[in-house]
Amino acid sequence: MDVDVQLSDFAARLARFPRLGVAQLPTPLEPLRRLARFLGGPHLWVKREDATGLGFGGNKLRKLDYVLHEAIAAQADTLVSGGVAQSNSQRQVAAVAAKLGLECHLVVYQGRLVAPPADYETSGNALLTRLYGAHVHPAPWSGDRNTAIQQLAEQLHAEGRNPYVVPYGVSNALGAVAYATTALEIAQQSRDLGFEPAAIVHCSGSGGTQAGLVVGACACMPRTRVVGIDIDAEPQRVRRDVVTFARAAAALLELPFAEAAVEVIAGHAGPAYGAVDSATVHAVTLAGRLEAMVLDPVYSAKGLAGLMQLLGAGRWRADQHVVFVHTGGAPALFAYRQALAL
Repeated sequence: MDVDVQLSDFAARLARFPRLGVAQLPTPLEPLRRLARFLGGPHLWVKREDATGLGFGGNKLRKLDYVLHEAIAAQADTLVSGGVAQSNSQRQVAAVAAKLGLECHLVVYQGRLVAPPADYETSGNALLTRLYGAHVHPAPWSGDRNTAIQQLAEQLHAEGRNPYVVPYGVSNALGAVAYATTALEIAQQSRDLGFEPAAIVHCSGSGGTQAGLVVGACACMPRTRVVGIDIDAEPQRVRRDVVTFARAAAALLELPFAEAAVEVIAGHAGPAYGAVDSATVHAVTLAGRLEAMVLDPVYSAKGLAGLMQLLGAGRWRADQHVVFVHTGGAPALFAYRQALAL
């Protein structure tokens, strides 16, 4: 199929799903020339999902732009979600709630990090979440991401509110459909810049972001490989969730889905989720000093660390083009300042 026809067909499928307009889209696609030169190629580009605007931006705003259209249609007065104290997702849910004039209640999981940094509970995303007016509800971490969120929503409903549940990481079928728009933007922008990406590389955790990228790339960039870098230290669980969300999103878009398109790379999460290792610190400092690009040590820095390892192993030729998706998360950097020793 002709490239323009592919893009037009996919854009038409995505257009069936309305958005609120709270995210600034499309986000830029920019070259990383100094980093690419330092690493010895290939050509590197960054998709600036940290530049979506509201509340310090991030990739979750793109999902919320679509998912919360459903909440407004249902006349919800309260958003309910959850995550750890430094959750980028929680910060973005709280920001959108403030912008829309909705109450926001968040389950804040305790105990997922074995030894959190000293500022973990008070600075960075945790500070911003409180600034945006969210009500926080501590709960023990059990590995079950969504049950406590659902229980909180049921409690609020019993108290007379009309809550809308935003799943952990804004990861569900509609969230993946929303994130497929990122692949369409990359396809359009790279075409205009005169190249075809060999790969799109990003950090992968709750699964919805990678699911959307996979479905979108298969639809409009079939020769581009989507590579997720596991940051949860749970690569099998991550891949399973990506497959689940991608299959559901493809069904909503009436597109085929092949499980073989899902690739999750293990070994770059460090000793555990949220734990900073030397590779994380190296990625943070390298991005900052060569590109003035601020990465967070939990997600985007580990994604870049994985990308750099793949480059070192010769995964791509020097003349190819690779897109790194910057998912945002800069506020978390301040909660990890002592661990980063910057």
